[in-house]
Amino acid sequence: MLNKTYPYYLANEAVAANTDLEVTDKFSGEVATRVAMADAAAIDKAIGFAVDAMPALRAFPPFKRQAVLEHCVKRFRERYDELALALCIEAGKPINDSKGEVTRLIDTFKVAAEEAVRIDGEIVNLQISPRAKGYHGYVKRVPIGPCSFISPFNFPLNLTAHKVAPAIAAGVPFVLKPASRTPVGALIMGEILAETDLPKGAFSILPAHRDGADLFTIDERFKLLSFTGSPAVGWELKKKAGKKKVILELGGNAAAIVDGDQGGKLDYVVDRLAFGAFYQSGQSCIGVQRILVHTSIYDALREKLIAKTKSLVMGDPKDEKTFVGPMISESESKRLAGWMESAVQAGAKIVAGGKVEGAMFEATLLEGVKRDTDLHRKEAFGPVAILERFDDFGAALATVNDSDFGLQAGVFTDSLAHAHRAWDELEVGGVVINDVPSFRVDNMPYGGVKDSGLGREGVRYAIEDMTELRLMVMRETW
Repeated sequence: MLNKTYPYYLANEAVAANTDLEVTDKFSGEVATRVAMADAAAIDKAIGFAVDAMPALRAFPPFKRQAVLEHCVKRFRERYDELALALCIEAGKPINDSKGEVTRLIDTFKVAAEEAVRIDGEIVNLQISPRAKGYHGYVKRVPIGPCSFISPFNFPLNLTAHKVAPAIAAGVPFVLKPASRTPVGALIMGEILAETDLPKGAFSILPAHRDGADLFTIDERFKLLSFTGSPAVGWELKKKAGKKKVILELGGNAAAIVDGDQGGKLDYVVDRLAFGAFYQSGQSCIGVQRILVHTSIYDALREKLIAKTKSLVMGDPKDEKTFVGPMISESESKRLAGWMESAVQAGAKIVAGGKVEGAMFEATLLEGVKRDTDLHRKEAFGPVAILERFDDFGAALATVNDSDFGLQAGVFTDSLAHAHRAWDELEVGGVVINDVPSFRVDNMPYGGVKDSGLGREGVRYAIEDMTELRLMVMRETW
């Protein structure tokens, strides 16, 4: 079980300032633990410590950064079950998915440990004309400065890791605000980081209410803001961020296209679609929301997907048989239920699922959803998927692009021409061939276009954002 209370971490040290933040078990609704909550004064101190840590971090060599990350990997493995259970309780994530996320947490820190010692520069040939004869150019990457991180509730371990691990590898100090609904995993991460010899001020992990955490966005001492969360909040933060670099990983209403040549592979396709749409109650920004199926195989796929959807077990996330646990809150469940009801009133049909009780939302499949409804246009962020048919592959690509979002898309096809056409034409950050858009490996570039965000995560790509190029020009003789 969880500890009775958890401190926050200010300048590498645990501070049991209060127990103001109640963290609930998302399945039972009962208070599972209480966490220290940071006020504006604590956040201000953390930023000051981060600024003061820069000289020591510049002198903290890559092999020591690597050792910190390797220590974290070792301790995450030792505390694997504890981390998985904490995630299951605070996020309501089924225990099998929780274990999978701990595995990805470990993967992300492993990749960062490797990258920490290969942040290289380059030699630039400046002698492009006679006036530059005898001049040589050298470029290296240097830490950008103190960074502000705001992480979301849906992957509170791994999406936090995608900010923290590259920061350690790059040698930048950071102040992290974990989601107030799911702060425990980040605080356990802080406990493990506090065991290392990172310079004082290298990290602070401070749960705080959104309305009291403006300093994470507006303070000019921060040189970068990395935010993962809802589009509405993310774009508003960008407006307030001032001169600092801003990285946004936001939402989506991801689509999967199933080409007509997949008739002999429907069992595989259906298994992947069901996973992509309904794992962790659909609360993933790359969860499958729109499924476009070629007319020639639509009826056969529809029948199999309905059966698969109905077979998914909903219940207590601590039970290993459970596939669909609670949504993060009853209010989110009610919001999505309202979108579903509006779609039905506009002519859609529920072909599987549809039952809603409190925060529990049954895996649900609809067809005939009008394209101007919220359920089609916006991010569902719950266990609901939409089925529709297509006749022409180009028209299917156009349908995918008819969205304000562009994070990732999946295309099931045996046609190399169709795969390349999708890669060329789909307005997304990533195209996944023969799997769902929910697929992600932690070293790949990950991010979106349009309302889905700015920049890319994936350890090496995050390190590039957290560092700046610095040029040195040397003249041979004078």
